Parts: sequence; structure tokens; C-alpha cells
Amino acid sequence: MSVRASGSQGACRSRNPFFGVTPERALCMTAAGTVADEKLKGRKEAQGVRKRGARAWVQSFEEIPHTGKYGWVNLMKFWRQGYFRQLHKHMEGTFNALGPIYREHVGTQKTVNIILPSDIAELFQSEGRLPQRMTLKPWATHREIRQHSKGIFLKNGEEWRSDRVLLNKEVLMSSAVQRFIPLLDEVARDFCKMLQKKVEREGIGQKGKRSLTVDPSPDLFRFALEAICNVLYGERIGLFSSSPSLESQKFIWAVEQMLATTPPLLYLPHQLLLHIGASLWTQHATAWDNIFSHADARIQKCYRRLSSFQGQGSKAEAAGGQYPGVLGQLMEKGQLSLDLIKANITELMAGGVDTSVTAIMCSCVRTYLKRESIPSIQDFLLRTYEKSKVTYRKHCVCVCVCSVVFLGCFRLYPVGITVNRMPVKDIILQNYRVPAGTTVSVCLYPMGRSSDVFDDPMRFDPGRWSSGKGGQRISGFRSLAFGFGARQCVGRRIAENEMQLLLMHVSDSRHEKVETRRRMLIPLQVKGLQSFTLVKVADINMLQ
Repeated sequence: MSVRASGSQGACRSRNPFFGVTPERALCMTAAGTVADEKLKGRKEAQGVRKRGARAWVQSFEEIPHTGKYGWVNLMKFWRQGYFRQLHKHMEGTFNALGPIYREHVGTQKTVNIILPSDIAELFQSEGRLPQRMTLKPWATHREIRQHSKGIFLKNGEEWRSDRVLLNKEVLMSSAVQRFIPLLDEVARDFCKMLQKKVEREGIGQKGKRSLTVDPSPDLFRFALEAICNVLYGERIGLFSSSPSLESQKFIWAVEQMLATTPPLLYLPHQLLLHIGASLWTQHATAWDNIFSHADARIQKCYRRLSSFQGQGSKAEAAGGQYPGVLGQLMEKGQLSLDLIKANITELMAGGVDTSVTAIMCSCVRTYLKRESIPSIQDFLLRTYEKSKVTYRKHCVCVCVCSVVFLGCFRLYPVGITVNRMPVKDIILQNYRVPAGTTVSVCLYPMGRSSDVFDDPMRFDPGRWSSGKGGQRISGFRSLAFGFGARQCVGRRIAENEMQLLLMHVSDSRHEKVETRRRMLIPLQVKGLQSFTLVKVADINMLQ
């Protein structure tokens, strides 16, 4: 699950907990091993990293530091102190207080939280052939009461594996990526043209150097939905027009509402809320109903279009050789039932407009152009990425350069709060025994900002991911924005290429009709808003 943003720190607070302001007070461990609300005396003193071999015996699960034994008391504290909106900051403060591992019991949810790469490696090595993760019960309950099939996100075991193998062929394999890159590229180009026209039409200043300050979130939502629909259904839905449809706006609202209501429902007895008709559950269920309604309309339209090609050989060939989208590929092969196709397409579509992805795209562009470590990457892209039609090979060249930029952004602003697994056997983490079946969560936000994991963690430096720079050794399990292994995010290739292509086109927004002078969209940080200015490449240093 992902929790989700706007261009700058001030704008993100209302939507995305990842961009919250660092609290002045944090949680500190008491003698009993729980946490109390008092100022920390110092990070190293509170961190208490336990070295392997420091004790000759393995301690029991009950001895793991915890935030309180009573789940409902902790739930009331969460609610009162607003931790559901700042869960990542709560985790960071608790790690600072209790060390690199702690237990948490909030409402109906029990987890063990970790941040050190050595422990993360131990966790993933114990996930087995059929990795299991915590089921999002509010989502699963909605599917059950509405009698919808469940997608792979809500499945475990052999049922999950059989569906996942089929989906991997259409969204993760390199052959699939080659097919949908042109569709993403088309949307990214059109988005940049739309944004340029908006700056020229509504901006202030001299012609060719106009500046416009806006909240980019609505436009980024439209870009993300347009891109994912083009990949899934093989057709555009026209969100870049001056008046996008009410149906699409309703879908975007539904995704926001679904994501906002999910965190508290994870800790509450949702069956009870369903029984008493609580407004929180009603809002959540209504949001999912709207998501399914929108997806169903798109799927039915695509189904009718593809059915018209029956008897003409391959649907792709009958459609003029164009890629029919993920939906068309799945329907043509017929290896998944229509209900399962609908369930998985709906989940992919909802995930494709995840506000964290769109926000990080904006954050990446901002950080990419303002930091001193980036000009060489920027210059490389301007030299390499020509205006001609994108090709898979050319895209791969630029991806190698862009990937380190996104690694740096995802470290500081991760897509999701946690990655969790349920080990199939007992494991030892920080000299504590964790029983099989326990939900163990890797907390991405505090890990990315921990000095025990990264040197000078608050410094944005994509170069740290290159081997051996500055003596920093970047080993495994430090970049998990899209998960890991067989249960990594199924739509990660779509998201990665979507962001990379947008970054490339924003960095090089040239037009054939414009003279050889290059133009660039430079986002300038403004609290709560985002400024876009058209400038010459030569003027970049003046703005940094």
C-alpha cells in the first residue's frame, strides 16, 4: 500500500505524511522499555544500536522494546495525537527512542518494526517460496461484501503466485516494457506541451520568460491517470483538454478518499464499523465503489472495442498493429477469468494515480534541477535525448542516468510508509527471536534518514549510489521504494518509466519550430505552491 503530494513541503502536509514538519519533541524510552513523551537527550544515546554478538543468548519476543502493551490505549493515543496523518514521523521518533527494532500494538494491529539493512536481509531471506504480507483487511472486506474478485494485492499462497506469474509477463518483463514505453512517452510529451501553453497563457513576465505559480497536484493527477489508462487500455481518455470529464475528476477524488481512510481502518475493527454504519467505513466503501465503477466503464468500452476485432486474427494486428494495452493482452491470451482481469486492472489503475507517485515526480523534478550534484546528469540528458520518436534502446541509456536521481528522491520521500513480510520460520533480529507468522515492517522513511544507514542522510546526493564514492559503501536493502523480490510492486516498471520519461521531457522541452535555443521548465520552491519558468539553459546556474 502506498500513502501519498504536492510540490513543496508546505503543500504536502495536507495529503502526504512523508512531507510533514519535523516535530520538536519525540518519544523517549523509559526504564520499563516503553516510550514516554519527553525531549531526547541525543540521538546516539537514544538510538541504542545492538551489535550482533553483544549478548551470548537470544532474547525472547516479549523482550523487544515496545510502545505500550495495550492496543486500544495506544489507538486512542494515535487518534488524539494525530499519528495517522504523521505515521512516518511517529516511526522516526520511536526508532530514535527505542533503537533499530521495536514492537507496536495499535488497535487490532500488531507489528515488529525494523530499519537496519542487516535485519531487512534476514527478513527477506526467510520469506519462502510464497512470500506473505499483511492483508489490508478494509480492502478485502469491501471486495467480499460487494462480491468482487480479489487482485494479487490481496492474495497470498498459490492463488497469488499463479495470477502474479501471468501479470508479470504483461507489466514487468522487458518485452512488455518495450511495448508500453511509446504510450507513456506520448503522454509525457503532451503533458509538457500542455504545461508550457499554460505558462505562456496564464503566466506573468515577458514573452518567452513567463512565470506561473500553481499547485501542480491537479495536473499531475491528470497526467498519471492519462498515462496509466493509455498503458492499461491502449487508448487516451483526453484529460489534457481544457475541460476534463467529470467522471475522471470523480475517480481522482475517489482514489484520494480511499487512501485517506485506509490508515485508520487498518487499526480499527472494520466489521464493527460496517455493522453500525460508521461514516469512516461508509466513506471508504463509497470511494472504492466509485473506483470500481470508473474502471468497469473503461474495461467494458475496451472489451467492446477488442471484441469487434474477433475473427480477424490477433487483436493487436487487427487494431492496425498498435499495442492493445495490458487489458487487451490479458483478454487475448484468456489465461485469467474476466473477473480476475477486472480485479487486477482496477488495482493497477488505482495504484497508477497514487498521489505519492505524482508528488514524487514533482519533487524529483524540483530536486533534480536545484542541487549542485545534478548539472552533469542534466547535461547528459540534454545531449543524449533527441526529439525524435522514443526508442527502447535510447530510453535505456537515459534510464541509467535518471535512476540515481530517483533513488535519491525515494530515499528521502519514499512511495510507501512500509514494506512488510510475514516470515515462514522463526528469525533472529537484533538478538531477539521473532516467531514465524509475525508481521515485520521495514520502515522506509526513518531508514532513509538514519545516520546508521547513510552518511549525512539529509543531503541529497544521487552520487552516493555509485560504488565507493566518498568511502560510502552502498550495499543491499537500502532502496526498497517498490518493495523487493517476488512481491515487489507489480506496476513498478510502469511507474518508473512514467516518471523517467516525464523528467526527461521536462528537462528538454524543445520544439522544432523554436530556434536551436533550448528551453527548460524550472520549478522554483514556493511554500504550498510550485513556480514554473521558461528560461535559457545558460540561465540555470543563476537560479540554483
